[in-house]
Amino acid sequence: MARVHLSRLPGDRVQVVEGEHYDVLDITALPSYVSGREAVDPPRWVWDDTARWYAPLLAAGVRVERCHDLRLCHRVLRRAPAAAASLLDGEQSDLWDRLRPAEPTDPALFSADDATEHLRADLEDARQLASVAASPESARLGLLLAAESASALVAAEMTHAGVPWRVDVHDRLLTDLLGPRPPRGARPRLLEELAAEVRRILGAPDLNPDSHPHLMSALRRAGIEVADTRRSTLQRIEHPVVEPLVRYKQLGHLFSTNGWAWIDQWVGDGRFRPVYQPAGSATGRWSSNGGGALSFPAQVRSAAVADDDWVLVVADVAQLEPRVLAGMSGDRALARAARGADLYQGMVDDGAVATRQDAKLGLLGAMYGATSGESGRMVAGLTRRYPAAFGLVEEAARAGERGQVVRTLLGRGCPALGGTSWDESPDAPPADLDDQDRRRRAYGRFTRNFVVQGTAAEWAACWLADLRNRLWRMGGDGAAGPRIDVRPHLVLFLHDEVVVHAPASLADQVVAEITAAASAAGWLLFRELPVDFPLNVSVVRSYADAGKPGGTAPVDV
Repeated sequence: MARVHLSRLPGDRVQVVEGEHYDVLDITALPSYVSGREAVDPPRWVWDDTARWYAPLLAAGVRVERCHDLRLCHRVLRRAPAAAASLLDGEQSDLWDRLRPAEPTDPALFSADDATEHLRADLEDARQLASVAASPESARLGLLLAAESASALVAAEMTHAGVPWRVDVHDRLLTDLLGPRPPRGARPRLLEELAAEVRRILGAPDLNPDSHPHLMSALRRAGIEVADTRRSTLQRIEHPVVEPLVRYKQLGHLFSTNGWAWIDQWVGDGRFRPVYQPAGSATGRWSSNGGGALSFPAQVRSAAVADDDWVLVVADVAQLEPRVLAGMSGDRALARAARGADLYQGMVDDGAVATRQDAKLGLLGAMYGATSGESGRMVAGLTRRYPAAFGLVEEAARAGERGQVVRTLLGRGCPALGGTSWDESPDAPPADLDDQDRRRRAYGRFTRNFVVQGTAAEWAACWLADLRNRLWRMGGDGAAGPRIDVRPHLVLFLHDEVVVHAPASLADQVVAEITAAASAAGWLLFRELPVDFPLNVSVVRSYADAGKPGGTAPVDV
């Protein structure tokens, strides 16, 4: 397959390099050039950052089939234990180390005067190809880089299409809970009434309940000694201020994070368009730079409503990380227990534990490092039953305690001891030997979970990449046109859950394709030991109804 390198040049120009062929285009000519190549023989587009290049193409109605995201792949190869990082060194390599993701909401393809704006894609791609080719695990690394790049395409397409959003439903929800929309800078009426009640009960007429120091001082003056103002902490005390204060904090959080200002900033033309960051965390999990898409609050999900004659197909994987652990460790006994919808119940049926809760405590304890209490007891017993799986995470923890890095199934390396991706205060030097020991144990807990969570992220990336193409093919020979949003398309991804916006007439076919893509991802990663990845699937009009019994749920419009 041809690799076409696109690099930004000063003056709104684009350098195009394909093998020995070199050309320069005006930026305005790029959509037609890319569209023409895609129509004849789609290449792999190689560029510095997908969010930067793909957003303008999508806005022009151009979809690309494949890409290689040099920024994401550079980060993977720099840290991958099986790749020689030195092969990435050369002209501009320090700039590639510094390159940060573009914001897809930025209307400009180019920004001014940054040294990282004019990087040579062809030079960096040659170094990355050499690094992968020299690796003893080139096939796995190649798959990881392809999945990483496909994730970037998915993220850009989801931002472009957006989650269908009913502003009237959201506004009605806020009004019911908070009162009418207040003037800018003021509290809603019901929130202000709760603040007044808290002031009255505490005898603090000037209290600002949004100020943590002020609130803690007022509580102490009222004889209430608490370490913090979390709901769980407040609800352990008996005092008349608890109920209005907890309610104030709940509604205040809604107002500040998903209130009217959130609608103004993130919703337009009936779509919520968050800013996604594929592989935004050390494990490869996605993060969100805006809109809170990866911590979608239940309180406002009722506003995510499919278009007329369309539905939302919501699918999440049951117990993803334990299933991934079974596959990557090659533990056949745990893989047998994972066959079916409930892995934990499978462990009970296997005779490993007495109850489903015991199975859950043991597996989660192993992955997160529980060594005491009921979880610790379960871990000890299950280690004998599933030695390969439990041994894998235990060895990852021991490696971390020795200060060693660990890797995922496809080769993503974890940050080194003291790196900012795991340690809250990496710049603080250890004070003494006890502190060094504490930090190594903390790093061991991080590496224990990293191997599983990171491999789960790899499985999810393969799932997304395959599903993206399956949904596109449902348009059929271009009959639905080149646009993403006129055929079934992904609109949301939350670690182990996807949401597809689809014509109601294609709902059953979409469910089948989501399920087939999950099975294909499992085979791609764990082909020597097939592991089931069953899905919980809902076909609904409103995202709030996902997971509820009764199939397709109506929406009050």
